[in-house]
This record gives sequence, structure tokens and C-alpha cells, in this order.
Amino acid sequence: MKKIEHIGIAVSNLEFSNDLFSKLLGKEHYKIETVESEGVKTSFFVVGETKIELVESSRYDSAIAKFIEKKGQGMHHMAFHVDDIKKELERLNKEGFKQIGDIKEGADNKLICFLHPKSTNGVLIELCQEKE
Repeated sequence: MKKIEHIGIAVSNLEFSNDLFSKLLGKEHYKIETVESEGVKTSFFVVGETKIELVESSRYDSAIAKFIEKKGQGMHHMAFHVDDIKKELERLNKEGFKQIGDIKEGADNKLICFLHPKSTNGVLIELCQEKE
């Protein structure tokens, strides 16, 4: 793993949260994107070399909607940049980490895959590889 790619924060109102984080960080978001396959709308801020991803549900049955219903708004996941997501998943699976689903297209021009929080001390981990 190369670096923290972003920290994902589940929000119930993206417009309100964009205003809040703009004030907090002293800068505007650089991108809003909808990821239909995940049922979410995202917004990204850059802080140093790391990004903050605000994630709002666009469907009642999305993982984010279920997360907010169960736990409320807040930190949802930590994402790490990897050069080769297939190779890194193979290594992590051999180490006993549990993968959630398959590699898929995510926001911000990335291939993504998640590790189950039960295998990572309760933290949902996302692996991100830049799409070529």
C-alpha cells in the first residue's frame, strides 16, 4: 500500500455537508460524482496529499443508506492507494483478510474493492487503483 487515498464519510445531505466541509477546510470540493452501481453520490476535497470523500446515498437500499440508518453519519471507510489491486487482494486474502465482493469501478477514476471490517479491527478498508 502506497498511501491513504481518501477517508470516506457517510452523510445524509451532500449539499449541507459540502457547505460544512468547505467552511471547515477553507476550500471548495473539487468534484461531485454519482456512482450508480453503488447507489451513491460523492464529493471530494483535497487535504494535503489525502482526499476526503463525502458519500450520500442515492438509493434507499444502498450500503450507505443502511450504514446511516444503523450508525448515523460519520466515518465510513479508509481507502488506501495500491498499484495493482489484484495482486494486493491476493496477498491480503492469503494473510486472512476477508474481501467484500469483487473488484469494481468506483468514483474518481478508480478500481475499488473492500475488506470486511470483521477482519480489520472494525474498520471498513477500501483498496483503490487508478484506472488505466
